[in-house]
Amino acid sequence: MKFKYLLFVIVGIVQITSAQNKYEQESRIDKADFPNSAYLLIEGYLKDAKRVRFYQETDSTKKSYEAKFKKGRLRYSVEFDEQGTLEDVEFKIKVRDIPNDTWGAIQSYLDKNHYKHRVKKIQQQYPFREEKSVEKTLHNAFQNLILPDVNYELVFSAKESGGFQEYEALFDSEGQLVQIRKSFPPSYDHVLY
Repeated sequence: MKFKYLLFVIVGIVQITSAQNKYEQESRIDKADFPNSAYLLIEGYLKDAKRVRFYQETDSTKKSYEAKFKKGRLRYSVEFDEQGTLEDVEFKIKVRDIPNDTWGAIQSYLDKNHYKHRVKKIQQQYPFREEKSVEKTLHNAFQNLILPDVNYELVFSAKESGGFQEYEALFDSEGQLVQIRKSFPPSYDHVLY
């Protein structure tokens, strides 16, 4: 009985630890391979868009599809699950686009927890929530509205004992940490020339 309990605890720890790491692989796909239901949801937003690209993304926990494009001056990323259900809409922003109080809270977290950090990318994220319709989520994202359910996704590197480690962190609209994962580059199983 003790052995089963110990095995259960070890398996649980391994799963929790691996869920905190992000091993992401993104590959470009044709429009025909993108879920049709997902495409129909964003088709109207793609009319004036430039550089429309479709991707299949696989990481350590899930498989998803992503449409990336430039509209106006913003670079959008609209992510869907395998069934074509909206997960979130993101676009790249700069520090000046984040409310001062929110950025202060994010900066305070980074200063306290990560020595010598450098922010590489910031995205404003509009996650799909059950209480809102897909259309409302898309409308809010493409209107660039600052709402209480907006998240900020940061990719940053920080000095660790063995060198620099890259992280992906998600903060809520108040600047409180929601999730953080170590981010690892995709492994190359072939020789690059």
